[in-house]
Amino acid sequence: MLALILALALAPGEFRVRLDTTRGPIVIEVHRDWAPLAADRFYELVTAGYYDNNRFFRVVAGRWAQFGINGDPKAATAWRSRTFPDDPRKQPNVRGTVAFAFAVPNGRTTQIYIALGDLSGQNDTQGFAPIGRVVVGMDVADALNSEYGENSGSGIRAGKQQPLFDGGNKYMDREFPGLDRIIHARIVP
Repeated sequence: MLALILALALAPGEFRVRLDTTRGPIVIEVHRDWAPLAADRFYELVTAGYYDNNRFFRVVAGRWAQFGINGDPKAATAWRSRTFPDDPRKQPNVRGTVAFAFAVPNGRTTQIYIALGDLSGQNDTQGFAPIGRVVVGMDVADALNSEYGENSGSGIRAGKQQPLFDGGNKYMDREFPGLDRIIHARIVP
């Protein structure tokens, strides 16, 4: 019931999320008017502690840094089917923007990416709707370990994420020990 109550709560019009990572802090400024449904979900997940101890499982230098599969398989599985409708894209997917990843229309759940380069040519036409942008720590995002690239889970559409959902952090730490992680995510002033 608590999850339902949180899901109905609206995020503030603008808020900041600080990701304390193994490389340093990243601060994301979220604009609810860019993508209200996605901003509400991000706010819900951050305030619930969902992103704490998450791995950046898909980092491709100059392209994206993706996170959002909880390290506890039970939590990851519980949220996996909690989709929300698409927001229309109002901002381009340029360097520093942050958006939800998705496999099918109206299928966003928990996975987020930070654009490490200009992705507008590829992602804008596909419906990726940015919710905000990195305002502190782009150098940190750029420094996230990219040695595994697409091999440590890949994107949702590739269909290779099941081991991450089944094994959680134990699997990721065993198979991809160099992955950077979010230590703690929180709303900040």
